[in-house]
This record gives sequence, structure tokens and C-alpha cells, in this order.
Amino acid sequence: MPAVAHATASPALPFPAIQQLAAGDMAAVDALIRRRLASDVALVNQVAEYIIGAGGKRLRPMLTVLAARAAGYRGEAHHQLAAVVEFIHTATLLHDDVVDESDLRRGRATANAAFGNAASVLVGDFLYSRAFQLMVELESMTIQKVLADTTNRIAEGEVLQLLHVRNPDTDETAYLRVIERKTAVLFAAATQLGGHLAAIGAAGEKALFDYGMALGYAFQIADDVLDYAGDAATLGKNVGDDLAEGKATLPLIHAMVHSAPEVQARLKRIVLDGDAGGFGEVMAAIAACGSLGYSHAIAQHHADTAIAALAPLPDSEAKAALAGLAHYAMQRAC
Repeated sequence: MPAVAHATASPALPFPAIQQLAAGDMAAVDALIRRRLASDVALVNQVAEYIIGAGGKRLRPMLTVLAARAAGYRGEAHHQLAAVVEFIHTATLLHDDVVDESDLRRGRATANAAFGNAASVLVGDFLYSRAFQLMVELESMTIQKVLADTTNRIAEGEVLQLLHVRNPDTDETAYLRVIERKTAVLFAAATQLGGHLAAIGAAGEKALFDYGMALGYAFQIADDVLDYAGDAATLGKNVGDDLAEGKATLPLIHAMVHSAPEVQARLKRIVLDGDAGGFGEVMAAIAACGSLGYSHAIAQHHADTAIAALAPLPDSEAKAALAGLAHYAMQRAC
């Protein structure tokens, strides 16, 4: 994969500086999220607060506010748009954990483990519908269209991933197609619409869309590297969960292609069975084939592509923060 030049003149900010730069906006977003979570159904409040209150870095809403600032926006509607993005993302997490039968996220029990599958699915539906209520209040048909299309593509990505569970014939193209729809499209919508609020124009919106899409690929591939190279404390979930769920991510896909025939057959059987007990054999094959290095290089290519996409934007602290998030994506996987 060819390298992409870092085409932004603004120096990339380190992650703590990015958080500090966005702190005022993110405090406003968090306050709005908590106000608009309120329901007169007690269980909705309990489950929604449980997952929203788990914290995390709020990366997607942070992208929204930083993209708006990088595009020159000076209003406050980006706080509500960021809350919409976070509600959509949180709804997908609730549904994901039910489908994957996960029991750990961000270092603690998933909502489905704590409250049951039915409550998690139904509160996920509540968050989707609340997101669309907030979206309509912004009175922008473009925002409504982009986010309606985005949620539809996320749902398609979930189904695509389901089709590839315990499928040893999943290839890199199919894997990237899932990432595009499950992860990258929401990153891209978050950044594009931040620019739309600022009326940056079609070229500026496209630059921010391209940035978000490439960043989404980089983050997800880096996460998948961590599933084989990280630890539970770093991941906030159990190492090897993807394998136990029968998901062939890029490191394993690469190893299956480049292993000797007898090893390849064994790896395919492990994927087919969702055999977590085969984790050691998988790790040995990944190491023998250099699959973590290959996957890291693919993620780096997308991070570099994201930075290059920012070139048309005027230099600013917010632009430097966006570039810094691409670097942060890769630092997590080192």
C-alpha cells in the first residue's frame, strides 16, 4: 500500500491537547445528552445512563465539534448535532453487544449483561428515535438525509458482519466493506455535517467526509490489531473476543492467506468453530506471517489518507486536532 504524504501544514496536536481544546464544547454536549436522555420510563433512564455514563472518549461527537470549528463555525448547533451522533453510536453499541453476546465493554459489564437482552435492544431503539427527534429540531433536510442514510448503512453493515461470522472464506475486501458501513460511515457523517453547519461548501464538506471515512478505517483496523496485540485493560474487552465470536479480522485474514496449506486449514477450522481455545495457534500463525505488521501498515495508510484529506481546510487549532486524531488512532495500536 503506497504511503500518503502528510499534507496539512498545521502541526498535529497530541491527544491530551485535543481533549483540552474540545473540552468546552464537549462539556456542553454531555450536558445536552443528559438532558435529552430523560424519559418517564424508569428502565429507559437506567439503561441509557448506564451506557452513556460509562464514559469513553466520545470520539464521534468530538469529531463533530472539531470539524465544525475547523470549518469556521461559530454557533452552538454543533452541540446538538454531536449529541445526535453519540445517540446513534450508543444505540449501535447496545444492539452490537446483544448480537455478539458480549459481556464486557469499556472494562465493565455490558448493558445486556447487566439488564438483559430485551432491555438493551429496546433502549437502543429509544436512543435511535431520540436521535431523530433531535435531528429534526435542527431543521436541516441535508442533516436528516445524511444521517438517515448513515443509520441505514450501519444496519447493512451489521447484517454483512453477521453473514461473515464463522465464515473462514471472508477476504480482505469483504472485511473492509463491513468496516466501511459499521464504523467509517458514522465518522464521515460526523465530520461532513460539522462542515455543513459552517456552510463550508461542497468541496469543504467532501474534504471532511473523506477525512472521516479514512479515519474510521484507521481506527477500526487499529482496534482489530489490538484484539491480537493488546490486553483487556487497553481494549476494555476481553482479548481474543473477535475470534471467540467467529469474526475473521485483518490479522487473521492475512495469516490464512499466507500460511502453509495445513496451517491454513487449521485456521479456517478455528474460525468456523469460533474456537477461542485456538487463540495460541492463531497468534503463532499471525506472528509467522507478519500479519500484525501488515495490518498496522494498512491502518497507517488510512490514517495518512485522512491527514491528506484535510489539505483544503485553512490552518487552525481545530484542523491540527483532526490531524492529531489520525496519529492517535495509530498510537493506540503500537
